[in-house]
Amino acid sequence: MAKARETLPYRRAVGIMLLNAHNQVLVCQRADQDGPAWQMPQGGIDKRESPRAAALRELEEEVGTAKAEIIAETRGWLAYDLPAAIQAKVWGGRYRGQKQKWFAMRFRGRDRDIRLDAHHDPEFTAWRWLDPAELPALTVSFKRALYREVLESFRGLLTSAAPRQRVTTRRRQAAARSK
Repeated sequence: MAKARETLPYRRAVGIMLLNAHNQVLVCQRADQDGPAWQMPQGGIDKRESPRAAALRELEEEVGTAKAEIIAETRGWLAYDLPAAIQAKVWGGRYRGQKQKWFAMRFRGRDRDIRLDAHHDPEFTAWRWLDPAELPALTVSFKRALYREVLESFRGLLTSAAPRQRVTTRRRQAAARSK
């Protein structure tokens, strides 16, 4: 007999908000979906693995690069429930959804360093950078509230880092012109 949905545990996992130099977020199109299903990289935590180590591993496995540094993490765990229609099919029906520790990472590579085909079984077919505000509307409906929580958790990071970077760039340009 199957357990009642409410009594099932959450799968422990991590999520990664990878930010480029312009504070755009990396999103990837899921390979197992026919229609649009964009999401940030995420994945399960292995036994005896810390959430931080899992986030770095998942980034390299799913996106094909380790050229990033962790710049922030959520204080607590954020959870989402799978819709009842797919819950029995995902992870053998053992979980009601995921409880995730989220990490903001700064991408230190170049776009060509992102290699979705680096893993033997790619989870994604395409990727792109987008403004963080666009994120909830592009993801599957059952993750929208979670993505809003992630954005709220990293709000200070998203609003403060980009303007400083632009100022630095302008100063460098002005200095270069004056030489």
